Amino acid sequence: MRCPYCHHPKTRVIDTSHDTRGGIRRRRMCDKCHQRFSSYERPILATPLLVKQDGTREEFSRDKLTAGIRLSCAKRPVAAADIERIAGEVEAELQQLGKSEVSSRTVGDKVISKLKDVDEVAYIRYATVYLGLDDLESIRLEIDRLLAGH
Repeated sequence: MRCPYCHHPKTRVIDTSHDTRGGIRRRRMCDKCHQRFSSYERPILATPLLVKQDGTREEFSRDKLTAGIRLSCAKRPVAAADIERIAGEVEAELQQLGKSEVSSRTVGDKVISKLKDVDEVAYIRYATVYLGLDDLESIRLEIDRLLAGH
């Protein structure tokens, strides 16, 4: 693996551990500049294409999913590990479906159910975009539903 600091092609693995995201975390050191860094390995399994509401198809992007979750959790006490865990769980669940295509609605449903358990404000933020809550009344109804569940 190439060093991210000096781009030297030779690095050594100095520690290996299993990561919580279902992969392997390797601690590495550059042979030239002696900087240390981590790399992550995880298996690449086939994820289904996402069928959007307008009928277009798009490849699943874990980075795009993580960015959306991170945006809804901005300035909230949600750990980065929780965001990564949610993205990883959703990705794994999609892979386990064994389908070549899945509705984007399915992905949204999975994320929203997991966010509800992590942070209710992040859940409302995500729901505002995902469920198309475009006026105060619909947002209020969703908050009332959330409060009724307590």
